[in-house]
Amino acid sequence: MTPEQIESAVAAAMPQAVEELRRLAAIPSVAFPGHPEEPVFAAAAMTEELLRSVGLPRVQQVPVEGSFPAVFAEAPAPPGMPTVLLYAHYDVQPAGDPAAWRTPPFEPTLIDGKLYGRGCADDKSGILSHITALRAFQGRFPVGIKVIIEGQEEYAGERLEAFVERNPELLRADAIVVADTGNPRVGDPAVTTSLRGMAAFTIEVRTLREPVHSGSFGGAAPDALAALMRMLTSLHDDNGDIRVPGLPRGTFLGQGPSEEEFRKTAGVLDGVSLVGSGSLADRLWASYAITVTGLDVPTVSGAVNAVQPVARARVTVRVPPAGDPKVTVNAVVEFLRKVAPWGVQVSFADLTVGSGFQADSGGKARAALNRAMERAFGRPPRDVGAGGSIPLVNTLLKQFPAAEILLFGAEDEDAAIHAPNERVDLEELRRVATTEALFLHELSLPSALGV
Repeated sequence: MTPEQIESAVAAAMPQAVEELRRLAAIPSVAFPGHPEEPVFAAAAMTEELLRSVGLPRVQQVPVEGSFPAVFAEAPAPPGMPTVLLYAHYDVQPAGDPAAWRTPPFEPTLIDGKLYGRGCADDKSGILSHITALRAFQGRFPVGIKVIIEGQEEYAGERLEAFVERNPELLRADAIVVADTGNPRVGDPAVTTSLRGMAAFTIEVRTLREPVHSGSFGGAAPDALAALMRMLTSLHDDNGDIRVPGLPRGTFLGQGPSEEEFRKTAGVLDGVSLVGSGSLADRLWASYAITVTGLDVPTVSGAVNAVQPVARARVTVRVPPAGDPKVTVNAVVEFLRKVAPWGVQVSFADLTVGSGFQADSGGKARAALNRAMERAFGRPPRDVGAGGSIPLVNTLLKQFPAAEILLFGAEDEDAAIHAPNERVDLEELRRVATTEALFLHELSLPSALGV
């Protein structure tokens, strides 16, 4: 196929891709504890169906210990051609408060060329970018193809890491495309060259056998919620910099967003200051960050006049690419133990960790991607970092050190992933799918093969 034919094929496939993305995003495949499991298995089944539809000769669900199944597909490489592994995930974040959504989170809604709904961007757009790129070749792929779509990245991605370590030959490839990132802005092509790692845990504070009347006992009875709040606020100083020893601020050599761009994208309210020190690129891509992502306490509407005996919080720590998530989480846990007031009982549970990633300067696959992306977007891509984490990437790097790992996708900074009103720009999805299809074509050319 010529580049022009590939571009036409992707464009012609977009109406089908949009309908398939609607169907897939309508499945509430939240793989967090306490959520129904049936939709997660339904999303795995539909992912398998989609991969079969593009002509891959081997497609199957593979069990992942302690997790939901991954979906694997493969087409052998033509003689002398490299193999490319394509990655995405079919599970999604919980929707959160339905009242914060302008459209129902699991009823994908098309508005002005954008599809709104949980998972439309993160990361079901990644699945459809793979599907649409592969569909362009009508089963005659120019290079070897392997696909792995996992089912619990958002909650426990380290479980697929263990699967990769036990099954390296299944996923061995010359280049790896991770479709779980995006451009700074729609139409602004970029390749993500660094990812922060992460660690997360649940902290529980106990002080009393049971709630007691705040009038009769308040002022002397130790309040578990008050203790927990003191501990959590001690993690940062008044400027918003982390106070935990051993977690210094890092430096990112590339250019990050301007403060104006960041404030707009993040939705920072007028008059509210940003937190932390250093450039935004340093803070977002190369430094530690600690966020309280959940609290188990009485709601305001359900509040009673009682001193609380127990309080819990979920804490997430983002770790620079070179940092060790296990060492980091140990430092945070030890700090919280030290600052716990009044001799309260503190316990930690439900720990998850994932390593960061730093790309090499680039080789033949990156050069092929640059050419493909420049054609699809009209200008060459630039390098950016990402503050989020993809637990599998560093494991792939360790298992396949000779493979080039390339991160790009349709999750632009305004896509509101992990937030209400998540959306994917459908023109951006087309450009990303076109990029991927052109990249596979470029890899089969003599210039990429070194011939």
